[in-house]
Amino acid sequence: MTIYQFPEDFYWGVATASFQIEGGVNEGGRKPSVWDTFTTTPGKILNNDTATITCDHYHLYEQDVALMAELGIKHYRFSIAWPRIIPDGRGKVNEEGVDFYKRLVDCLHKHNITPHATLYHWDSPQALEDLYGTWQNRQMAVDFADYVTAVVSRLGDRITHWMTLNEIYYFTHASYGFELEPLHAPGKRLSSQKAVFQTSHHALLAHGLGCQAIRAASPVPCKVALVDSIGVTVPINESPHHIEAAKKAFPTFRFNGAILIPALTGAYSPAMLEELGENAPEIKPGDLEIIHQPLDAIGLNIYSGAYVRAVDNEKGYELLNFPKGYPRMHMPWLQIVPESIYWGIRHVSETLGRDDLPVMITESGCAAEDDLNANGEMIDTDRIMYLRQYFKSANRAINEGYPLKGYFLWTFIDNFEWAWGYSRPFGIVYVNYNTQQRIPKASYEWYAECIRQNRVV
Repeated sequence: MTIYQFPEDFYWGVATASFQIEGGVNEGGRKPSVWDTFTTTPGKILNNDTATITCDHYHLYEQDVALMAELGIKHYRFSIAWPRIIPDGRGKVNEEGVDFYKRLVDCLHKHNITPHATLYHWDSPQALEDLYGTWQNRQMAVDFADYVTAVVSRLGDRITHWMTLNEIYYFTHASYGFELEPLHAPGKRLSSQKAVFQTSHHALLAHGLGCQAIRAASPVPCKVALVDSIGVTVPINESPHHIEAAKKAFPTFRFNGAILIPALTGAYSPAMLEELGENAPEIKPGDLEIIHQPLDAIGLNIYSGAYVRAVDNEKGYELLNFPKGYPRMHMPWLQIVPESIYWGIRHVSETLGRDDLPVMITESGCAAEDDLNANGEMIDTDRIMYLRQYFKSANRAINEGYPLKGYFLWTFIDNFEWAWGYSRPFGIVYVNYNTQQRIPKASYEWYAECIRQNRVV
């Protein structure tokens, strides 16, 4: 019988994001982010939901951390809200905002949980949007580095695991559009596709300058990572020609070649640049050197993937559509592709030649059609099914020698799911938003047992 055992030093964790769980948007000196503005614009969010209170983690963090400790995790990935630290985006630091994160991190340490802090998870200060259009402007990278310096110089005695940016693709290409109306804040239509790619280039610059700022400001040795939502190309079967097709498809799929590849290799993918043509961003001298910073790990957010097969055409591959009946979870894009975990890790190590770089799955999980039963329980066996298969895929990567070091399940607690509002729960803990009651789901108990036995159960 196969026993899917993990290494003794494997990081089992959960992940959250500030805007999705904190609430307290008008408290402690915090000022609006672009998402605050976006969510109060009628028609942008399903059911016109807002994140004004959401899980009220700003007030209930001690209760939430106690639940994490009961779960058995030793690692927690969360994000820090830029508008809480520097409410105007630049200039004066709000020490009251810093103090909230000091209390949170001290609480984590009290429960022997290691904090992994993401410095940016989409909540840009609205003040910078008003001033110069946030990611449309190179100045955003400079202001981000100043914000990073402010955070790390104040919290670096408590936090030694830092992540710069979360999912460049989504806060640029899903937030700025050319032909289609973007679904994410600030929700701007730009004049050209080139202008959209310029926003992701500016984000890469912010990552590079942010890495430099972390290392300059940290009072103790620390680890630095980038988190990316890569597009994973999965061979339809693992014959050599289909594997080769998946590798060929990887650089241009969902713009890997314009985000992940320059960050990890120091150059945009030639295939990506050829595909973009005149829509490629302007790259100034020295930009790629700034972008290509040494990293201690790469964080991969992987939920699904795309099947690829080898065909006799100019590219040598074909991306395949999912059949109508293909199984998926409670999101239009969330087809169940467990192999995506394995192939995402393998592509970094093998396709990009970065087998020296430790990998962490920084997000992976699923929305489900959760429903409390008559006993007030959430028996989410569909989520358990999903996670069990993805954990097995992660285990395969480790057994084959790929450097996977940890898995941060998305997400710890039901929360505000961006444009979907509260309609798509991803958590392993249910939240009653009227009472703020927390109810651990069946998946919480299942994950606790995986952690206890250090294997897939």
